[in-house]
Amino acid sequence: MQRRESWKQKVQRLLRAHLWGMDIHPGVWIAETALIDRTWPRGIHIAPGCVIGEEAVILTHDLTRGLYVDTRIGAGTFIGARAIILPGVTVGEGCIIEPGALVNRDVPDFHVAQGNPASIAPRDPAPA
Repeated sequence: MQRRESWKQKVQRLLRAHLWGMDIHPGVWIAETALIDRTWPRGIHIAPGCVIGEEAVILTHDLTRGLYVDTRIGAGTFIGARAIILPGVTVGEGCIIEPGALVNRDVPDFHVAQGNPASIAPRDPAPA
């Protein structure tokens, strides 16, 4: 089932791609209230099929350390509400970031991250 985009989400998509130059695939659904870092917008890379929940935060910078790095989200990843992905983290393909998780290290393909700081565990296989 495909999610519908509001007019605000459509405007945000155009701004992120054309004005700020973020690398976000058109097949990504981003909630209106999600915060995608604009301090280093070229550091955002989001692959197709991702869903980013309400008030989730994806960062690419840390001004206290003068850090500007790429943050990558793999294809088919679900990022829950109010989850935070810190700068320089790579989230693999098919991952689940639980709501409220603070992801401070890379997440391998097909794993689940939960908690603060996030503990990472393999995903259960899909039921047959």
